[in-house]
Amino acid sequence: MASLRGLSRPARSVHVPQLARQTYTAGTIRCASSQTAEAAAPVLSELENSTLTAPQLGDEEKREFRPWKRAADRKYQLPSGRYQYHPPKYNRGPLHPIQSPPSSDPVARDFVPGPFNLPRLKQTYHSTIAPDLMTLTYTHVPPGTPEKETPQRLRGWDGSSPYHKNRALRGPRGGAVLRLLERDITFNNVPEIREITIASNVPDAVHDPDHLLVARSVLLALTGTTPEITKTKSNVVQWGIKKGDKAGVKTTVYGNAAYEFLDRCVHLVFPRIKDWKGIPATTGDSAGNLAFGLTPDEVKLFPEIEANYWLYPAKMMPGCRVFIKTSATSDRQARLLLEAFGVPFYGPIRN
Repeated sequence: MASLRGLSRPARSVHVPQLARQTYTAGTIRCASSQTAEAAAPVLSELENSTLTAPQLGDEEKREFRPWKRAADRKYQLPSGRYQYHPPKYNRGPLHPIQSPPSSDPVARDFVPGPFNLPRLKQTYHSTIAPDLMTLTYTHVPPGTPEKETPQRLRGWDGSSPYHKNRALRGPRGGAVLRLLERDITFNNVPEIREITIASNVPDAVHDPDHLLVARSVLLALTGTTPEITKTKSNVVQWGIKKGDKAGVKTTVYGNAAYEFLDRCVHLVFPRIKDWKGIPATTGDSAGNLAFGLTPDEVKLFPEIEANYWLYPAKMMPGCRVFIKTSATSDRQARLLLEAFGVPFYGPIRN
């Protein structure tokens, strides 16, 4: 009984004479790998004989072998919807029995593969810059402090005419557009870069289309995207340009590509510009979008252009204008973000 207690539970359930009958000697024990290899040997031999030693098709048999015609002549076609899942084109609410898969599913219609890389500048933003911006711009408000009322920025009517009653308020004087109200930076609205647009104006392309080709090649090398051709919106007599002439190119980069382009500007191009003060602090559209320009000599400093400089004619090298669109609500916040990235500013500051 002591020897039976040492066995496993399934072994103890077997009758003792059966255990005695199923004893094997050391020489008859076989490994599972050797048994599997011997069992698969005839299968592998059949595959070798069927694939490597099969007779080749003749020319006449190749001409008669037309699977597309056999599929077309089939009387009953296979329904595609039964064997392949198609997500719905429209979302009919959260209670509908058919729901669209998440955007991370490759079957989804809005699926975008990636990201395939993590730019160094973007990683620095998430790990250092974003927390620092929240700390620098934090304003403590004691509990119970009444909220500041937003002043009325539109002009009312004096009521001197009966037509002033129930009439919409007027905008600021001079036809100026109302600026965005600056929001305080919190954990859910830290400014970040949304997109960067690079545009190049080539007025000489009206008389020589080769200038337009060189400008497109330069922007393609800088961004990796195919630029679109822009047309003039008005006549310029001094340059001999008419409305509708093709005289420029532009392209826009988003996400990781935008951070990589700004990284090259900050660490490879700006430090090599001689006697460069920086970007004027007066730039901006009062909505958190900044811009700066690069001359043809400064465009040559990009590594993509410098490595293949012989491909571009020196006299046709264009300059470009860079527009940085951020999620900030004022130029002050946008400058604070770009300064954290390493972009220098100079001159008087305009809020």
